[in-house]
Amino acid sequence: MARFLKYGAGIGILGGLAAGGYFWVQGREPVDPGFVLVEVTRGEITEKAVAVGQIEPFHKFHVKSKISGIVRRCAVEVGEAVEAGDPLFEIEPDPTPFELVEAERFVESSESAFRRAEANWKRTDQLARDGIVSRDEVDERREAFELARIEFARATDGLQLIQDGRVSGRGQELESIIRSPACGILLARPVNPGDPVVPLTSFQEGTELATIADMRRLIFRGTVDEIDVGKLRPGLPARLKIGALPDAVVTGHLTRIAPQAIERDNAKLFEVEITLDPTDAVLLRAGYSANADLIIRERTNVLMIPERLVLFEDDGAKTFVELPGVEPGTEPRKVEVETGLSDGLNIEIVTGVGEGDQVVQRPPRDILG
Repeated sequence: MARFLKYGAGIGILGGLAAGGYFWVQGREPVDPGFVLVEVTRGEITEKAVAVGQIEPFHKFHVKSKISGIVRRCAVEVGEAVEAGDPLFEIEPDPTPFELVEAERFVESSESAFRRAEANWKRTDQLARDGIVSRDEVDERREAFELARIEFARATDGLQLIQDGRVSGRGQELESIIRSPACGILLARPVNPGDPVVPLTSFQEGTELATIADMRRLIFRGTVDEIDVGKLRPGLPARLKIGALPDAVVTGHLTRIAPQAIERDNAKLFEVEITLDPTDAVLLRAGYSANADLIIRERTNVLMIPERLVLFEDDGAKTFVELPGVEPGTEPRKVEVETGLSDGLNIEIVTGVGEGDQVVQRPPRDILG
């Protein structure tokens, strides 16, 4: 019985030692810290500035009338192509009673002055032939007669234009038809037949009848944040992303940077213009919203990693990444690297690691509120 108890006690002691050793070993195994390994790859890195704006024609002009009246006829529709000199609108004069009376009285008074000047000149000319008056006086009376004749013709033309909308005679015809000043596409026509027209004068802007643009040459107009404008220069290549045409490839180059900022929503912005490269594969329309990537610098086939994996020390003078420990379960080791171009997400690695190396990404730190 004593021998049995002795054997049982020995077995219990050995079992306790085995269990203790097991738990001791288990306690020494490192706990998984949650590291993620990111592979160093090759790719393309582009430093760019983003401009937000829209597509616009380079040449765009507004058509207005120099006479007042009512739109009698519209000769073109929106979207149609026009050539220089093509009729656009016919304006029917619509004078007020006061304007009509004024024009009629002006004709009467100018005709009276013309008849009197004509009689004076004929009488003076006859007296000059008889040697009674000098040739200088004859010339003065003839000049007064010519000026009165011109004033009478002007008054007559004005009355005819008010009444009929056109003036005929003297080898030409003046009419109240508005013609296109240049070739292009009719983008907008704010008026329709029956609408009143206010003329363009020195004192008023006048009614806008149409907007015509040459759609063969398009530009992008947009704004760039003041943070990026110092990196820009004319001639930089641009790639446009058009919201209405997500698969379209549109390129261009920067042609203008505004010298003064504008303030919008408490932000300082600079206006820029990008001339688009000609393309027949994409049909662009005026007013398309677009974002333009202005390519400042670009590198292809370079080693790169996410920029968040890079550690900076000494105010950025030294840069490091973390590689897995030499032995399994050991802490990651820091390796100094030389960085290059960055696009804000990825960064170029010049030296320090090679393609295919695994870089440690630590889990995000908890922020205690």
